[in-house]
Amino acid sequence: MKQYGQHHSKMIVEVNSYAHILNVEQEITYFNQSTDSLSTIILNDWNNAYSNVNSPLARRFSDEFYRGFHLAKEEERGSTQSITVVDQNKLPLAWERNTDVPDVIHIRLRQKVAPNQKVTLILTYFVKIPSDTFTKYGYDSKDNMTLKNWFLAPARYSNHNFIKYNNENLDDIVNAISDYDISLKIPKKYTVTTDLNSSLSFEKYGYAYYDLKGKNRLDFNLIVETENTFTSYQNKELEILTNIVDTKLSTNQKALIIDCITHYAENFIGKYPFEKIVVTQTDYERNPFYGLNQLPSFISPFSDTFAYEIKFMKAYLNVFLKNSLALDERKEAWVHDAIQIYTMMKYIESNHADTKMLGSAANYKLLKSFNLTNIDFNDQYSYFYMLMARKNLDQPLNTPKDALIKFNEQIASKYRAGLSLRYLDNYLENQVVENSIHELYATKMGQAVFENEFENILKKNSPKDINWFFSTIINSRKAIDYKFVNVSKTKDSISFSIRNKTGFIVPVPIYGLKDGEIIFKKWIDPQATDSIYSMNRKGVDKIVLNYKNEVPEYNLRNNWKSLKGFFPNNRPVKFVFMKDLEDPYYNQILYVPTVEYNLYDGFILGMRLHNKTILEKPFIFDVTPSFSTKSETLSGSGFVAVNHNYRNSALYNARYTFSGSYFHYAPDAAYMKFNPSIQLHIRNKDNFRDNRKELIYLRQVIVNREVSKIAPTDFVENYSIFNAKYYNTKTEVTNHFSFMTELQASSKFSKAIVEVSYRELFENNRRVNLRLYAASFLHNNTKSDYFSFSLDRPTDYMFDYNYYGRSENSGFFSQQLIIAEGGFKSKLGTPYANQWITAVNGGYTLWNWVEVYGDIGFLKNKYRKDQLLFDSGIRLNLVTDYFEVYLPVYSSNGWEFNDNKYNEKIRFIITFSPTIVLNLFNRKWF
Repeated sequence: MKQYGQHHSKMIVEVNSYAHILNVEQEITYFNQSTDSLSTIILNDWNNAYSNVNSPLARRFSDEFYRGFHLAKEEERGSTQSITVVDQNKLPLAWERNTDVPDVIHIRLRQKVAPNQKVTLILTYFVKIPSDTFTKYGYDSKDNMTLKNWFLAPARYSNHNFIKYNNENLDDIVNAISDYDISLKIPKKYTVTTDLNSSLSFEKYGYAYYDLKGKNRLDFNLIVETENTFTSYQNKELEILTNIVDTKLSTNQKALIIDCITHYAENFIGKYPFEKIVVTQTDYERNPFYGLNQLPSFISPFSDTFAYEIKFMKAYLNVFLKNSLALDERKEAWVHDAIQIYTMMKYIESNHADTKMLGSAANYKLLKSFNLTNIDFNDQYSYFYMLMARKNLDQPLNTPKDALIKFNEQIASKYRAGLSLRYLDNYLENQVVENSIHELYATKMGQAVFENEFENILKKNSPKDINWFFSTIINSRKAIDYKFVNVSKTKDSISFSIRNKTGFIVPVPIYGLKDGEIIFKKWIDPQATDSIYSMNRKGVDKIVLNYKNEVPEYNLRNNWKSLKGFFPNNRPVKFVFMKDLEDPYYNQILYVPTVEYNLYDGFILGMRLHNKTILEKPFIFDVTPSFSTKSETLSGSGFVAVNHNYRNSALYNARYTFSGSYFHYAPDAAYMKFNPSIQLHIRNKDNFRDNRKELIYLRQVIVNREVSKIAPTDFVENYSIFNAKYYNTKTEVTNHFSFMTELQASSKFSKAIVEVSYRELFENNRRVNLRLYAASFLHNNTKSDYFSFSLDRPTDYMFDYNYYGRSENSGFFSQQLIIAEGGFKSKLGTPYANQWITAVNGGYTLWNWVEVYGDIGFLKNKYRKDQLLFDSGIRLNLVTDYFEVYLPVYSSNGWEFNDNKYNEKIRFIITFSPTIVLNLFNRKWF
């Protein structure tokens, strides 16, 4: 049934700009457009998602490691308060929230409303606007307000049910289409910007009164500012109001860009149904063009006009589609994303076909060798998709938006949706996809778009069977990875078979090239994996599958065959500095100068050689031959690894590694370590957002130690240890829990170990940390403490930790702290245990980065009684895991500052590893 705004919402809204509260009186006329009689009306109340730290929105913030909302002051959060509801007879109506979907309210009617009948609801309530620091919607430091989803609105009714979703900061509210009449009262000093038709009615007693009207609306923008930041651009059909920031372009330059983009969107998609559209800086910042937005302001590889063009186009198309296509954006976001990104790709093809991914950077001689600077602008979409596919983190395009991991929701799934439409368009040709977009827009504008309607239109317009497109490309995460097999050639013809290594058959284009020029292109529509294809050679010297990257493919490195010479896939070696995108036509070796340090080797100067491009690979090598300046010897480390992804099981990755290293552990002695290992990564295969991860880690540690006369130990022989670990970890911003159990076994000893860690962040920004370490020898035939459990400074006999002076017993380097084994910070009289140890480490925040810590432990040595030891002090957590200082106060030794050597008791953590920074980034996105 068509929905042409039969619902009507009339509001009187008074703005209290100082308290950030809206006083709302609202009359909703609800027209039952369904075939069901309704006893309950459901209204979306998404502003109430900001009300407490247990809401679905708060849980999502925690899940994505954003702590700002959890630590916010009460006045910074939002809510919907003092709701009253009466019917047209002024009789009160009961309403309620449920715990599953608390961001809607259920209003129970006194009488059922029959199909094609209306009911009137009269509501009053206060809207407390949140700070814009959480989602960029709300009030800012100057009391300006960007308002979104702030009022109570009827939820859409479809398939005999109301569509009920929580606000999870995904911009996917599903409102029923309604008409709006709003009387707005605000302090006179404020201006109002909205995409509704607005007029200033009158001013009185320091207040301005506006009338806002709109028909057939899903939602609308309302921006209240003390100084108007918006500029109006008017063309024949539409008024565009925007405040997207660019100080380098004139108003006329922006007008030309905006006019070009709006006309392109109208021609490509359809005519925007309203007279006015508002495109805000907030719209862009919430969904930027990733890559462009990551560049520092002093780097400008793109012209000012192009940068503004991309920013405005991304934001404009997003608003354009959200306001005019009534999709269920939670379930069918892929349709919106596909049309948006596909339109952008076609726009670039039409207007900037020669632009590269990094713009003018491709013109610099120093950067010409990088594939990153040479690929076309539109090719970056494929690389962002492959980034997740190679990590085995890609998700089906029809995955509900709230089930997508952040990187997919913001970037990879959007880009893959656009790539998929381009793939289908290239396969079908004759503008079938473009015409289908036109048809969807023309027939469903102003109506609810039901599930699978776009799919049905595409199938109707397609001259070929495209069921494979939806079953494989849209509704699954089946990977596509084609390769040639059984290639034979003559002077005049070519014969070959093609095989999708993952077993799924979809169409793929084959290109014939001669001296880099395309001689022919032909679409292959495989019916079986062993089909043989023959075609005229036409003088080509290379055949390539998916040469223009039209198919969203998992791996492009096996897509070509040379038809000359004896080595058909002989890729030349290409040396690249630092990092690069994968180039399927070269064997890339990346080189990076490195500098490391330890007390015995001094500065370790090396050249890292590896093949780790931005995309994961099934085979990786990484070696760093080095020279130690102090010992004046060669040193270094390296590994080779094989990755195997499992696409459809809880075991999602197996990694087989062989690593080795050679460094000094004392001034006159070095060690050599070899480490063959297997890592089995396990996750929830039905919920990729689940932060719980499991790991089974099996390895054999083989150590060859030279004898040291300067730092002698009682145990100098070479040794080999089998080590098995199991990790189970779940981490969010508000809490962390990890469990680890470990077995170590060698000819001389064996150990069983359990370690449990817990962390909780409270609303007052106080944090509690607890760690339990319990371990016991199963057998111990050693005659020294080299393999014993350590209370405060592990001997690190498996050479896992980054000690700067691992053999030091006094001085600055001996004070380096690594939280492992006993985890104590004070050096006590019994530093080792050769039977068993149990230790608890705890910490609590006093203020900001100042914490109090305490450790307590039981340990047992052979032929001695078990001992109870403890310590306590102050932790300065300046940069977690990078720079921390521990100041002992009181321990089993007594007061720690009772002598003049207190500076020797201070412990520190200093880390120079960029991997930790990368991990902090990864956990927010992946």
